[in-house]
Amino acid sequence: MHLKSLIVILISGILFFNSCNQVERPEKLTIKIIQTSDVHGAVFPYDFLEDKPSNNSLAQVHTFVKQEKAKVDQEVIFLDNGDILQGDPAVYFYNFVKTDGNHLLSEVMNFMNYDAATIGNHDIEPGHPVYDKIREAFNFPWLAANAREVSSGKPYFKPYTIIEKQGVKIAVLGLITPAIPQWLPESIWEGITFEDMIESAKYWTEEIRRNEKPDLLIGLFHAGNDFSYNNQNAETRNNENASKLVAEQIPGFDVVFVGHDHHGWNEKVSNWAGNEVQILGPTSRARNVAVAKIELTLNHHTNHYEKNISGELVNMEDFAPDPEFIDKFSNHFDEIKAYVSRPLGTIASSISSSDAFFGDAQFTDLIHRAQMDLTGAEISFTAPLSFNKEIAEGEIYVRDLFKIYRYENLMYTMKLGGKEILDYLEYSCGLWFGQMDDVDDHLINFKEDNQGKVIVDNGSAKLRNAYYNFDNAEGILYTVDVSKPVGSRITIISMTDGSLFDLNKTYNVAVNSYRGNGGGGHLTAGAKIRPELLSDRIISNSEKDFRFYLMEWIEKQDNVESSVNNNWKIIPESWAKSAIPRDRKLLFGEE
Repeated sequence: MHLKSLIVILISGILFFNSCNQVERPEKLTIKIIQTSDVHGAVFPYDFLEDKPSNNSLAQVHTFVKQEKAKVDQEVIFLDNGDILQGDPAVYFYNFVKTDGNHLLSEVMNFMNYDAATIGNHDIEPGHPVYDKIREAFNFPWLAANAREVSSGKPYFKPYTIIEKQGVKIAVLGLITPAIPQWLPESIWEGITFEDMIESAKYWTEEIRRNEKPDLLIGLFHAGNDFSYNNQNAETRNNENASKLVAEQIPGFDVVFVGHDHHGWNEKVSNWAGNEVQILGPTSRARNVAVAKIELTLNHHTNHYEKNISGELVNMEDFAPDPEFIDKFSNHFDEIKAYVSRPLGTIASSISSSDAFFGDAQFTDLIHRAQMDLTGAEISFTAPLSFNKEIAEGEIYVRDLFKIYRYENLMYTMKLGGKEILDYLEYSCGLWFGQMDDVDDHLINFKEDNQGKVIVDNGSAKLRNAYYNFDNAEGILYTVDVSKPVGSRITIISMTDGSLFDLNKTYNVAVNSYRGNGGGGHLTAGAKIRPELLSDRIISNSEKDFRFYLMEWIEKQDNVESSVNNNWKIIPESWAKSAIPRDRKLLFGEE
């Protein structure tokens, strides 16, 4: 046979083989992408803190996903967008108490058949032993393209994944908020560097287009949508919440799923090329899921799909928990319930975090006493770390510690100058309190519309800033004059024992690791300490999370005092007294 004829036959055979193995792409296809985010350990339909059933959990999400997967006229992709490993006793127990064997979350998420997930900052917070173990146990990729391993320069987690449905190629790019070094001790994320989301997205979208040529590009970003949060802007490098900026500035995304801010998003934006991008994100704790519906129609002239994309948030309270889910993980549930039901001591009277929004309170004073006893610090800072939780008089159980201290922070003792302490408080009270011009004004710094009316959402007034940044101090006597502008409100009278407070003296101060690493801006924007110098101020830090030591402290106390020492007050007192009932009703629906 002539060589030329042989080559023709071989080429024809290869083409025939490839055509036989190529999946024929459908003329039309509907794809639904379901996203959970910021689940924070809400695995079971049960509130372990309040010891009662709840109507939001992954058990209900599983019912919804199974229902959608059973529909023959669509394909379903199931994604998680981070912050699932922290915020509930269900995950704390397997993070730090029962650490032998498989982690509950890896078993649950594998059972639910997630296709991919992006890691969140609260998934990093339990530390390398926890998230490295879980990453290996997952049956799906855990993504974060902008989290690079320092030693190799390669992504520590997988940057993106490709999912195929009936020959349609879907690329999912994961990004994590790069602000983690501002919040967490380096030991927790040692060996990882976090890059700017926009720069990372630009690099990886080019890689994906060149190497994968997907039909759909999906962003799965554990970062919020409001890039102006915490006094940032569109030009802020390593912006904490750059999801919308990526959607607008990096062309190619069809859907961007967001998380981190617990807001609940369903909107469309245009990128610089003039194409629409659907932005979606649920709230938190599996109260709802975000669903993108993508209807594809093949254009034979271009051989590309035309896309019709819509989004919705689906509430999970409308779905019953999946019986198979409940049965499979019932032993885990029993273990967790037994753990949180362990008594630690007693408390003399009921305390509520809501009181801490309006002045010195038993709730925050309990934390102050523990922090100062455990560290030996002269001054302590803390905020109300739960929005509206009460611990009833009588027995204190392990579950109550999650009301007092929701997340796992280490305990720091830091060196701060007197002027830095003053500036820290000025900054905090600027976030916390509005300026009152008369007795009828609001005390709390609420969000307002263009007409100056307080914005109310789901029956609660919206705060202008996050309440977990409303720090007050113990160890000093001071006043907060809300009739004065931000920056000139605080007068520090003395130490609580009556001795002189000196602006030029250095004090040992107890703060949690979130604050000590720059979280909230109190030490950087407030006290004007350069971020890279914060570590030099740390005298000591705890080995385990503060809640662990708080449990031990309460057990040693046995009968915990629930008093308030009124070491600080808001002035003019008559104005505050008039405003508090109004603002309490706006914020909590109560007098």
